[in-house]
Amino acid sequence: MNSPTFSQVPAFDSERAFKHLEDQCALGPRNPGSIGHQKCKTWLIEQLESHGGNVSLQSFTGNDPHAGQSRSLTNIIARFGDADKPQLMLCAHWDTRPVADRERDPLRRAQPILGANDGASGVAVLLEIARIISVNPPDKSVIIVFFDGEDLGRESHPEEYALGARYFALHPPPDLPLPSEAVLLDMIGDADLEIPIEWYSGRHASSLRRTLWSIASEIGSTAFVDAPGPAIEDDHVPLIKAGIPAVDLIDFDYPFWHTLHDTPDKCSSSSLGQVGRVLVEYIYH
Repeated sequence: MNSPTFSQVPAFDSERAFKHLEDQCALGPRNPGSIGHQKCKTWLIEQLESHGGNVSLQSFTGNDPHAGQSRSLTNIIARFGDADKPQLMLCAHWDTRPVADRERDPLRRAQPILGANDGASGVAVLLEIARIISVNPPDKSVIIVFFDGEDLGRESHPEEYALGARYFALHPPPDLPLPSEAVLLDMIGDADLEIPIEWYSGRHASSLRRTLWSIASEIGSTAFVDAPGPAIEDDHVPLIKAGIPAVDLIDFDYPFWHTLHDTPDKCSSSSLGQVGRVLVEYIYH
């Protein structure tokens, strides 16, 4: 096993990450209550454990306003490294939207989406990072959290979204020290990836945000755009309210958002690689 001190940062395998994206989509839509959701939960736990993650689950109930019923939800938490070291939290949502409410055809809007970008992309990058840190333990503790129930809400009802992150922020695991910082990945697989500075991230986690964009500039990750973006009510907002500086890496300018066309062919291994390399640089330097 390599020493925690590196002359070179471990390589991020973008093709392996893209395979993780495809594997999730092969399970079908992963909206809570579906067969795909059940299969994906089992698969994610197996993947994290295979990389030596200390996996724990947060089970809770959330409301699905589209179906008018409650759903059993699960946050999946994997810990890597010594808890006494500085703790970095990396997170993404693993559920997909139960309705394609942005479809042009009204008859198709009740169908669940595949969520290649909106769901699978962030998870794919973090699974590759889990593999990297299992082989090359960094000099910090890394916590990977896959939030459930992020995309159950109705438009114009922000309180119905980010259920997993809200639950985590209100009920932190008693044996998990509060992370010193967090990075959220959401919709980072777009083949035409451009990640501006999300408003809450720039305001409440400015130091971390500047560091990530500086790394991106140094290594040539051109997807990180040094320009202000919109304020997005995403999973990082409950973390910020809980006192965890959190940056949301998200490209919200995605024409296939919440449609049945959010499929792997709209995504790119290169985009996953740009984000993954920035995070790996940050972890090891």
